[in-house]
Amino acid sequence: MSDHAVLHVKGRVLAGPDDVRDELWVVAGRISYDRPAGARDVRTVQGWALPGLVDAHCHVGLGPEGPVGPDVAEKQALTDREAGTLLIRDAGSPSDTRWVDDRADLPKIIRAGRHIARTRRYIRGYAHEIEPEDLVAYVAREARRGDGWVKLVGDWIDREVGDLAPSWPREAAEAAIAEAHRLGARVTAHCFATNSLRDLVESGIDCVEHATGLTEELIPLFVEHGVAIVPTLVNIATFPQLAAGGAAKFPRWSAHMRRLHERRYDTVRSAHDAGIPVFVGTDAGGSLPHGLVAAEVAELVTGAGLPPLTALAATTWEARRWLGRPGLDEGAPADLVVYDADPRADVRVLAEPRRVVMNGRVMG
Repeated sequence: MSDHAVLHVKGRVLAGPDDVRDELWVVAGRISYDRPAGARDVRTVQGWALPGLVDAHCHVGLGPEGPVGPDVAEKQALTDREAGTLLIRDAGSPSDTRWVDDRADLPKIIRAGRHIARTRRYIRGYAHEIEPEDLVAYVAREARRGDGWVKLVGDWIDREVGDLAPSWPREAAEAAIAEAHRLGARVTAHCFATNSLRDLVESGIDCVEHATGLTEELIPLFVEHGVAIVPTLVNIATFPQLAAGGAAKFPRWSAHMRRLHERRYDTVRSAHDAGIPVFVGTDAGGSLPHGLVAAEVAELVTGAGLPPLTALAATTWEARRWLGRPGLDEGAPADLVVYDADPRADVRVLAEPRRVVMNGRVMG
């Protein structure tokens, strides 16, 4: 398409879960629901259109050993784009990916800066590894570097204990979260275990990643404080393999990881039923491949038993609202995905995008 071309998307445009329109137009890269006067050089795309999908836990620029170069990061972002993911909340990366913002053909990224972890209590090469007395300063640093989010590692294996244990004393977490909020950033935390959750939630955390340790006792606390979760079920699926690898050296941790895995679906369903906001995230990057957003939505539906429309909203309309980004709104950047069938009826449709449109241009 030329810069002056007009794109006409027709069929069914899902501007909201119950807001279905017959068509939209894209002029100069932006959405309009009014036919442009004198439109020429019109390209038509037909099908079921959704806002570009959201992966709310993704790591562009991160590989198994830590930061990767721009060539690898570009491939990661392109893989996500081809899967229909056009908005990423990058939940921690040691790489500088600001150059992605200059590329109209790559997903838009909302960054959380680099992970902040306790010394020798996270994957080597991923995080700033610090002690509690430095937490406020590092949170302030990453709040300024990010796009409105900061990522803490809330718990990890403590080798002396032989099991998962909280990373931060409550007073350190409270002060750090308060500082992030003062600077206009929200805070999220990697948490597998149960014993890290109460202090973080009562300290004002905004979101918890994975949340496998969420219990019936803690669910009302999350509801009271409005804390969202991003379950990353495609990542939790790796727990049995991780547990097997560490069983000989850390049997207590291994058994714990297996238990968390076994009740993962019940955990997510209970959270949803209680009214905790649940959003789609894959944890792509590091050890997991990119482009898994459709698989995560399917896990929420077929595994955790969430209603299909709820799971779909968790990667489209509600996810974008949560992150403060527009969907298929009048005048918004035309970032959308077109499918052959209604994804509300069967979320498996998400695995096969017919067309991906970024900033008004049909990709591929």
